[in-house]
Parts: sequence; C-alpha cells; structure tokens
Amino acid sequence: MPTAKIYGLERIIHPMKSQLSDAIHSCVSEALSFPEDKRLQRFFELAEEDFYYGGDRSDKYLVIEIILFEGRSKETIKRLIHLLYERVPPINGMNKRDLDIMIFELPRHCWGLQGSPGDEQKLGYEVAI
Repeated sequence: MPTAKIYGLERIIHPMKSQLSDAIHSCVSEALSFPEDKRLQRFFELAEEDFYYGGDRSDKYLVIEIILFEGRSKETIKRLIHLLYERVPPINGMNKRDLDIMIFELPRHCWGLQGSPGDEQKLGYEVAI
C-alpha cells in the first residue's frame, strides 16, 4: 500500500499539484503493478521560511517520500526511482538535481489498514515483484 509524501514550496507545488499527483501515481502504478484506482498521496506545501534547501538547489526543489510494504525487489524499487526522475521534472521544468526521492519499506504487520494489520489484509495486488 504505497503512500507518497511530497514536500516543496507552496507557490511551486500548488499550481502543479494535479499534474504532479498524476505523474507520481503513474510511476507507482507502473513500477509496482499497483492498482490504478488506489492513490495515497499527501502534499506538504511549505512557506518559504519552513523549507530550507542547499545552494545547489533551486526554488523548484521537491522531496518525494514513498512508504511501502517490504517485499519488492531492488530492481523494482530502482525502476520506480528512474520513472519518477523521468516523469516529474518535466512538469515544471526542474532540473533532476532539484528532486530527492526516498523509498521506505515497512513490514506489513506495521501498517494498520481498514481496521486490521496489513499482514491480515487481502490486498488484491502482488507485493513481491
């Protein structure tokens, strides 16, 4: 059950939120064989004083964190990262160095989903890919 958190400056994220959401979801769906109808994303639109980034980054800098069940292969996760670098920067003309991606894997029993632990859920999609 991948969940994405997207951090960036409000004035940058807000106008492109829909396109950004679509691009991220297309990457997650394709790389992880995740159902198209399940989209779990949170946008953190930050004020200038709440978002610091290095001098080698522009104001278009974004951070994407994706939390998912453990079990995907290294190749699958790398495919997701490559797809994100391919599809996200063109949305607002950012340079690839303005995008940081972090993937966090958790055991299914560490997630609570719809009233029970994740390892007790019938997901309807494959995790070990």
